[in-house]
Amino acid sequence: MTAPAPTISPELKALLRQVKLGRCLDTLPERLALARTGGMSHAEFLELVLADEVTRRETSSAMVRARAAGLEPTMCLENWDDTSAVNYDRQTWSELCSLRFIDGGHNVVVMGPVGVGKTFLASALGHAAVRRRYSVHFERCDRMLRRLRASRLDNSHDAEVRKLLRVDLLIVDDFALQPLDAVDTADVYELIVERHRSAATVVTSNREPVEWLGLMADPLLAQSAIDRLQSAAYELVLEGESYRRRQKPGLGPIDPPPPSPRSSRRRR
Repeated sequence: MTAPAPTISPELKALLRQVKLGRCLDTLPERLALARTGGMSHAEFLELVLADEVTRRETSSAMVRARAAGLEPTMCLENWDDTSAVNYDRQTWSELCSLRFIDGGHNVVVMGPVGVGKTFLASALGHAAVRRRYSVHFERCDRMLRRLRASRLDNSHDAEVRKLLRVDLLIVDDFALQPLDAVDTADVYELIVERHRSAATVVTSNREPVEWLGLMADPLLAQSAIDRLQSAAYELVLEGESYRRRQKPGLGPIDPPPPSPRSSRRRR
């Protein structure tokens, strides 16, 4: 005969809520049944229940911090489809996933054609960093520059720049997708120079760094900024079929293009 499910008294429920452990009630009946069938000691049962609560709080906190960082909730590493026909250096990616580049103040440049998953992988690094309690900010380049430009109108520009300089990991998506005027170039220069070797920056782009120089208004500022960015950067090149297109319902498999001789590398 199946044993009756453990019941939780109203008094216990009230006590748990009073000490801010009300969410333990979600799994407490199952944990009580497990303790009974597994012959757990009181200390083992308490450890199990508290471990559930710590995990729940960590997960909830990470979700809140990821949302505040501007990260897309679904673009985390566990959701990446590793069977997709997208080619990249797995050794470099493994190193990046260790997040040692953040502690070292190094950068990451993720390049490739439209749709191969650059934003996804950059966001996945952001989610991993948030879970390890690094401060993170993700923003598309054009939106960030428009926001900084607008901040000059109400004298909040310095404060906005300081926010971007303070974060452990700054992720700038779709960098140099379009030409940058003198004001935008100056902002990019300040961010890169001030963060150089002191904080990590991830940049995604459809263009190679040599092309960035021609899109920035001031050649000297552009060269100075890009040289600093690259000198401390890992480079991850993605090639293959569109990751977005592969996710389209009903689309059959697409043969990937041949691999490029260009490889991902770390610049020193």
